Amino acid sequence: MLNKLKKIDYTIVFILLLLMGISIAVLYSATSNTAYHGYHIRMGVYYLLGFAAFFAFSLIDFKLFIKYSPYIYLFGVGLLIVVFFIGNTYYSATGWLTLPGGLSFQPAEFFKLLLILFLSFMLLRKRKPRLSFWRDVVPILLITFIPFLVVMAQNDLGNALSYLVILAGMLWIGNIKYMHALIALVIFAGSVFGGITAYKVYHDKVYTFFVDIGREHWIERIDPWLVPEKATEKAIYHTRNAKLAIASGGMTGEGYLKGETVQSERVPLTYSDSIFVVIAEEFGFLGSSVLLLIYFVLIHRLILISLECRDRGGPFLIVGIVAMFLYQIFENIGMFIGLMPLTGITLPFISYGGTSLMINMACIGVAMSIRIHGHETDEEQQMPASRFTKLKTQNR
Repeated sequence: MLNKLKKIDYTIVFILLLLMGISIAVLYSATSNTAYHGYHIRMGVYYLLGFAAFFAFSLIDFKLFIKYSPYIYLFGVGLLIVVFFIGNTYYSATGWLTLPGGLSFQPAEFFKLLLILFLSFMLLRKRKPRLSFWRDVVPILLITFIPFLVVMAQNDLGNALSYLVILAGMLWIGNIKYMHALIALVIFAGSVFGGITAYKVYHDKVYTFFVDIGREHWIERIDPWLVPEKATEKAIYHTRNAKLAIASGGMTGEGYLKGETVQSERVPLTYSDSIFVVIAEEFGFLGSSVLLLIYFVLIHRLILISLECRDRGGPFLIVGIVAMFLYQIFENIGMFIGLMPLTGITLPFISYGGTSLMINMACIGVAMSIRIHGHETDEEQQMPASRFTKLKTQNR
């Protein structure tokens, strides 16, 4: 065990400790003098549990996770289905299970890691240099779209979209054929452009349709992004005040505990989804840039681990984890500066939330397991290369 602990990347451990300090400090500012005061202490407890999960996952050989991932995947799908029967609803999304002791658990967050593990298992099954459409791509699409549709039915758009981003990253590292990738890109771009155009042109009909199917809150999230002139006061309240708070932060911010907009509670959910707004208003552009730099260093270290790994399963897992983090960071920050629609997605390692933090820490633990156990195997020489193995060969 001591030999394994010596192989841990302690730069990543330092980054996690740094993010923990930022999270607790910002949560204290966001919740002081509110009904949520004390969440920073809970977050400290969650971080202690998270570090325990991090070290536990680090010491377990990641190949075991991949080996048993089909069973873990089925367990995760079962949890998603159980939510329909005994799940709790918060902010129009039904996605939480109540654990003993009154703690809440969100299976959709938990499923991100399970999906990455199972897609890695599927990619390791390929026997050709590039992915076969019917043998490889179609099963992978089905594996992803089943939980995607289930989570969409629970009104959890943010987590559902993260599955698609993970899918895209995994198909890329799995060496999808360029023609298949081009076709998928054209379909995606056409769907996005066509959907946005149709939404703007037929807004009233779309609004009626969403109301009829009980998804009117989607309109309140999309309108401020695409057609702010048609958005209701209720719909635009969150993003408008968030933008004002970010703008008021300027270059250096208004100072810790001195953010006028966030301290007056004019921005909802500052302890959770909107926590970046607190950082931007109180620490300004410089403080926000430092946070993004920390994320950059973390992702850079993860990519280095994948490049150094000599087992084919490691890069698959790393790319899935990196894709998940990049999506969450871009979506969470982008929705408050007008680049993305408002969704219930947390800022990794910063936002309050036990489930999201534990899953993120477990993902980093899996990456650390790759660093510790990613030695070359006899099977590797008989398996086709991925894009990462080609890149490593070129760099030698």
